[in-house]
Amino acid sequence: MADWSGLSRAAARRLCERVLGLSKAEGCQVNVTAGTTGNKRYARNEVTTAGDTDNASVSVTSRFGKRVASVGTNLLDDAGLARAVETSARLAKLAPENPELMPMLPAQVYGDVPAFSDATANLDAARRADAVRAATSASGRAGLVAAGLVHRVAGAGAVANSAGLFGYHASTTAVHTLTVRTPDGKGSGWAGTAHNDWTRATGSSLLASRAVRKADGTRNAAALDPGKYTVVLEPTAAGNLLSLLAFSMNARAADEGRSFFSKRGGGNRVGEKIVDERVTLVSDPRDPDLLTSPFTGEGLSVGRTVWIENGVLKNLAYDRFWADKQGVKPTPFAGGFRLESAGAAATLEQLIKGVERGLLVTRFWYIRPVDQRTLLFTGITRDGVFLIEHGELSHAVNNFRFNESPVAMLNNLVAVGRPERVSSSESGDVGGPAVVVPPLVVRDFSFTSVSEAV
Repeated sequence: MADWSGLSRAAARRLCERVLGLSKAEGCQVNVTAGTTGNKRYARNEVTTAGDTDNASVSVTSRFGKRVASVGTNLLDDAGLARAVETSARLAKLAPENPELMPMLPAQVYGDVPAFSDATANLDAARRADAVRAATSASGRAGLVAAGLVHRVAGAGAVANSAGLFGYHASTTAVHTLTVRTPDGKGSGWAGTAHNDWTRATGSSLLASRAVRKADGTRNAAALDPGKYTVVLEPTAAGNLLSLLAFSMNARAADEGRSFFSKRGGGNRVGEKIVDERVTLVSDPRDPDLLTSPFTGEGLSVGRTVWIENGVLKNLAYDRFWADKQGVKPTPFAGGFRLESAGAAATLEQLIKGVERGLLVTRFWYIRPVDQRTLLFTGITRDGVFLIEHGELSHAVNNFRFNESPVAMLNNLVAVGRPERVSSSESGDVGGPAVVVPPLVVRDFSFTSVSEAV
């Protein structure tokens, strides 16, 4: 496992030991986060802001029985660390007891996760400028206007406690997202990419060509009534909705009757078929397209977990308290996921050719929950919706508001394509989860009204 030069494994261990050595609490946990970020933002085909930041911080958690409190600081000299340790202990003594507080974890075994890429860490201002230039040049040549963000993060995190636990993980992430619009602001196209390894992200010239082509194609979008349509969801659109499913798979909410995964009469639906048999949902920190942390914030080891297999719910996420209460093993979510389907290798273009009449959706935005018991969400399309007729893209149409459940969507599957890593967060920044999803063809997708969004 590669170290980050700004905070090596050895340096992280020494820092943790310094903090633990200062603590007089019954139990103490230390979380260290250090990293560097670099970004370039652009609008109207020119750079607007650029910058690099370096930061390191320590969180100290003190325990006295069932009482616990945490304090964070980025003052890492002896005085700053001592103040954080003392304040954490003082607040813990004042805190009410937490009946769900679990004992500190002993030493854990973590597998290597090669999430650090030198190519990403070395994505300096000049290289970020090259990525921006590829986008703005393509947009300018087409008489269009581009805005976007190139952002990279490199750093490391560590966790340690007074029970002998220590974990270290170094990682990098880079994103490039851009929106291209027509000069009158009525047409818009979008493209984006994200990966731990910049050399495996989609190239900026290809991203720009996609966004330019969409923006140009959305000029004079035709009116189309809302209703239920067969849709081809591009991977980003699929990722927007599937993230809502993946991160709702909480065992406690299910067992307490508060979620879609609750079983009528009590308990949860593990073992039941809940979606199309072509769907398998997996999280794995060591997946070369995910590469997430091998441990949680408290240091619990994270491994490969199959959540849905051939349409059947296999697991739900258990934190340590709820797992202990239910007499099962804790099952943490790894922070990213892959939706896979055996033998699915079709490209987006091939999926479109198989649709007699439907809509191609670029992505969704402003997604909000409507009913957690059915996983019903609402949101709007943006940056390109195109009518498909006889297997060909016919023309752009207006945007829509949708009311849909990712569960219903996965029960209405027509076809599944080849998965890819996407930038699935609404903001398009590096804060979103690692998501690998395919383009999907879905029947009876519910659009409830026309949206004025672009």
